[in-house]
This record gives sequence, structure tokens and C-alpha cells, in this order.
Amino acid sequence: MIKRLLILLLVIEVLGVLAVAAGLRTWLPDDWPATVAVLTALAGGVLVLLLVRMLIAANNFRISWRARSVPDAIHALNPLNPLTAARLFLHEFASTMLTSSWYMLRPVGLQWQPQARGLPVLLIHGYGCNSGYWRPMSDQLRAAGINHYGIDLEPPGAAIDDFAPQVQAAVEHLCTVTGGPRVIILAHSMGGLVARAYLRRHGADRIARVITLGTPHHGTVLADLGPGSNAVQMRCGSDWLGALAAFETAGDANLQRNLFCSIYSVHDNIVAPQNSSELPGARNLVFGAIGHVALGRHPEIVRCALAEIVSTQQCDFV
Repeated sequence: MIKRLLILLLVIEVLGVLAVAAGLRTWLPDDWPATVAVLTALAGGVLVLLLVRMLIAANNFRISWRARSVPDAIHALNPLNPLTAARLFLHEFASTMLTSSWYMLRPVGLQWQPQARGLPVLLIHGYGCNSGYWRPMSDQLRAAGINHYGIDLEPPGAAIDDFAPQVQAAVEHLCTVTGGPRVIILAHSMGGLVARAYLRRHGADRIARVITLGTPHHGTVLADLGPGSNAVQMRCGSDWLGALAAFETAGDANLQRNLFCSIYSVHDNIVAPQNSSELPGARNLVFGAIGHVALGRHPEIVRCALAEIVSTQQCDFV
């Protein structure tokens, strides 16, 4: 469904570019060569589209900045070096454009190599995405000889608990295909909450490790702006998040937190406050100057996630 919606959005954007270009064409001098005039008008239409998308990204940073948590000094941006902030914004903007205009048009699905060894990886995307979000990570996993499977959570606006059966089916399918006894979950954003919902319902027998990237474990203020039952559940202080945490910290269920590695950025532009991604009882790894969507393709995060996966595979002796 997300792919179809994305194609519709891209068609609307193309029509918008053409409409702007047609309007700009009427303002250009009549003595310009026709080809030059058309290309100039089209370039203007594309520029307007990029500016609109940049404004949306900038607004996300504005909202997250207002609700920000205070980072450690080691991760704080240096106000005397604006290039760091510029790189943060531009990399996040580029990641957003690539994800929404290219990666998500190519869902990952099952990537299986018979010669691959070690536990397989289940990729769980976040809110408003599909498995195509994981395209850059999938390339790295395939190069490392790691079997993996990217699932598409449907329908997009469902309650988070409704995704747990889909994860259960994917876990069993991945174990059956690869012959592995367990899987490693790598989840982005809401996907980490989906993994926690799965563990609450099905337990951890089939799960060796859960690695989350930018997951709002305690909610995010930007969820107030999103449609869908899952967005309501991701609001700061939601009853759903409270019940989930209460289950995990009661009795033997508390052991599930030991399975988690939470990787996040103190400059996340979607999860705010950013320390919402810190999960008590988990291994928390903190980075700076990286945006939310960029977490799935930023070289530092990709290396970190791969290291956690390989470490888990090496420690698994069953």
C-alpha cells in the first residue's frame, strides 16, 4: 500500500513541477530559444519542489529542536562551526528524498544466499515506510553474506499490536528458509516498538537480539501530527507505551530488555525529546549530527549495526 501511495505522491509532484514550469514559461522572454526556455522553466519547477521539501524537513528540525533533550557535551554541535549543522541537515534531506523517491519503490523482501552462515536478520521499517527503506542496509548485509528479510507492515495506520502477527509469520518464515533457530531483529523508528509488541505477545524464544535505530521508546512530540492509531500510541506518555513498559519491567519479562541495543542520535529530527530512544536495561549507543531517516544509510550507523549483528552471530552457539 505504501508503494502505491508513494507512486501517487510522485505523480502529484511531477504534475506540480509541470504546472510551476508552465507558469514560469510565461514570464520568460519571448526571444529565448524554445529549448532553453523549456529547460529553464522545468529547472525552476524542480527547484520549487526541492524548496518545499526542504521547508518540510526544516520544520521537522524546528519542532524537534523545541522539544529537544540536552545532549552530552561530546555530541553537542559547535555553534562556531555551522558546517556541521549544514551537513546534518543536507544529509537528512538527501536521505529523505532518496528514501521517498527511490528506495521505497524497491521493497527488499527475502534476500537469501545458500552459502551464508550465521543467524538471519529480520528488517522492520518504521512509520509511513516500507521495506524499501532498508535498501542501503540490505546492500551491506548482502555484501557481508548475511541472510535477511525486509517485511512490509500493513495497513500503515494500524495499531502497533496489530503488526505483531506479521512479525511472527516473518520470523517463522525466515527460520524455515534459512534453517536458523533464531533471528536478529533490526528495526527503525516505530519498528522497534513493533518488535517490543511482538516480544510481549510471543516471547523471546526465536529472537537472539533486537537492534533499534531511532526508536521512540518513550514517545515523540511529532507523533501528535501523524494520522493513524500507531501515531497516537507513539505520543509521549501514551497509555500504550506505559502498559508496554510496565509489562517489560515486571518479573521475568524484564529479561527481554537485555536483548536490546538502542542506537540513536541526539540530533534526531523526528524523535523528540531525543533521549526518548534510550531504553533502560538495554545497550544504548549514542551518536550525534545524524538525522532520523539518515540512520538507515549513514556510514557510522551502518557500521555500528553490522558490528552488533556480527557480534551476536559469533556469540550464538545454539
